[in-house]
Amino acid sequence: MSATDWSGKDFYDVLGVAKDASAEDIKKAYRKLARENHPDANPNNKAAEERFKAVSEAYAVLSDATKRKQYDDQRSLFGGFRGGQAGGGAGGAQFDFDLGDILGGMFGGGGGGRRRRQATARRGDDLESEATIGFAEAVDGVTIGLRLPSDEACGTCHGTGARPGTAPSVCPKCQGSGMQTSANGGVFAMTEPCQNCRGRGMVVEHACSTCSGSGRSPSSRTLQVRVPAGVQDGQRIRLKGKGAPGVGGGPAGDLMLLVHVEPHSVFGRKGEHLTISVPVAYDEAALGADVAVPTIEGGSVTLRIPAGTPHGRTLRVRGKGGLARSGRRGDLLVTVEVAVPSALTEAERVAVEALREARAGSDPREDLFKAVRS
Repeated sequence: MSATDWSGKDFYDVLGVAKDASAEDIKKAYRKLARENHPDANPNNKAAEERFKAVSEAYAVLSDATKRKQYDDQRSLFGGFRGGQAGGGAGGAQFDFDLGDILGGMFGGGGGGRRRRQATARRGDDLESEATIGFAEAVDGVTIGLRLPSDEACGTCHGTGARPGTAPSVCPKCQGSGMQTSANGGVFAMTEPCQNCRGRGMVVEHACSTCSGSGRSPSSRTLQVRVPAGVQDGQRIRLKGKGAPGVGGGPAGDLMLLVHVEPHSVFGRKGEHLTISVPVAYDEAALGADVAVPTIEGGSVTLRIPAGTPHGRTLRVRGKGGLARSGRRGDLLVTVEVAVPSALTEAERVAVEALREARAGSDPREDLFKAVRS
């Protein structure tokens, strides 16, 4: 975004933050407003879509330290902008301008020679979006559709700004340069955007009724984005070339995608490994047993519980975890939880009492006291 696009816009007011707001405050304000006005949450709501575009534009400038400084310097130099007017200009003349052209032309040579503005390629702005995916989708990766705002060429005039059947003409005042230079009686010359064409170099006599002569049409676009396997909750993914389109043949910006992962009621994650806690009966832990353990795919795997397995021990099932970047699968880490029944049948009570009698004289806490005394 150039300084030309910033005239008449109060980005701090759009985000509802103070001019000395921190980067974190700006980010929080943007996320709140973006969620409230996102097209997916407000289908067929043009007003919300326009607000979403304005919020995204404001954040693109204020979240970038370099752009924010340029914006603040511009507002300070010209006393802020309202409605496209220069704050301290006589008569409040309305025009678009490029700060670099103005400052560069102030010290041009005498004689009032016209300085032609050259179009240069410029990289498109970076955009930011959010997506929420399920736990299993985060484990194996998923392709999702993202709806983003897009400022495309008007479909009626194809970007010319002129009514179909007509065409823009070269500005007779600046001869297409978009700039005008005026001498103020001294050695200094002031170069500023041409007020006849507002710095565009072209004038439209019959404006397109669809875009009112702007040549742009607010719309939205849908991207198919691949979220890689193993993505973590709160992780940011940079998608090269998926941001705003470039200007003058420049490359597109990037899209920063903030991913939220929904938790699972049974499984957890530890890197590329999955975790699960499995209850086993006392006799299974004491004598050993083969038990069925669920997997993330919805099936099950048989796990051998060795005799004498204590509560809290973790056993490993290889190849049943998440998908790693290398393409191989991690492991399923199974933590054993010895289940104690809240109520016993008569047969169970008799068996447990017999066990108590059988281990008479054996105190499982004996080593604990020895450790304390030593």
